[in-house]
Amino acid sequence: MCRTSYFIVLLLFSMLGISHAQTLILKPDLGVPTLVAPAYFGPNAFPVPDMLDGTTSSDLRVELYGDAFSCSMTSQPTDDVTLDLFAKATIPLFTDRVNLVIWMPVVEWFRSGPAVNRVRRVLDPDRWITGMDSGDAYVSTDILIFDERKCGCGLVLRAALKSASGNSFGTARVYDAPGYFFDFAAGRNIVESADGRTMFRIALSTGFLCWQTANGRQNDAVMYGALASLKTGPFKAEVNYGGYVGWEQN
Repeated sequence: MCRTSYFIVLLLFSMLGISHAQTLILKPDLGVPTLVAPAYFGPNAFPVPDMLDGTTSSDLRVELYGDAFSCSMTSQPTDDVTLDLFAKATIPLFTDRVNLVIWMPVVEWFRSGPAVNRVRRVLDPDRWITGMDSGDAYVSTDILIFDERKCGCGLVLRAALKSASGNSFGTARVYDAPGYFFDFAAGRNIVESADGRTMFRIALSTGFLCWQTANGRQNDAVMYGALASLKTGPFKAEVNYGGYVGWEQN
């Protein structure tokens, strides 16, 4: 009986090997854009990551925050409206110099019209589409390379992975494709009070980001960002400008 079972298992593996060997793998045609890019999906497909300021956290931190997006491609004021709720956890790993960070859009509400739907190539584009879904999960390790107190400028390296856990590929909300990015953020306090309760800080960042676009292909992008923040007591105001641009230019 055991020999028969082993024979059946070996036969199944052989059949799988033959089937795989017969799959034709073609060299990717890099001259043809895949259209798996931010211009053709919702704002949470691969959003610009929150910029770091050259520091890591020594405290466990759990955050909930929301976003609102509006897009117009016609005379309509809102061809696409997206509201979302993000969850984020920052976890120190044995030291305040290394953080494990996990974040994702827990829920997204969206409404998109025909003008946007045609560009995004969704099924049945000539109607308004409304829905609710969750997005992809992100996991990063943030490592403090240079401590501002010792080096005059803080420098943090972040390495992050993007999952393919979103379910709304058919309505062009998420890619349903994995990705990753690496970036450096350098920052320092320009003004700081003697008691440390008030400070004005600036930071710059750059990095590399990519995601899978098709079998054997990926889009490589350069990341960039600048940040300024003012903190006084428990209050903090921050403004930043950032993004990324890939070789497919979409």
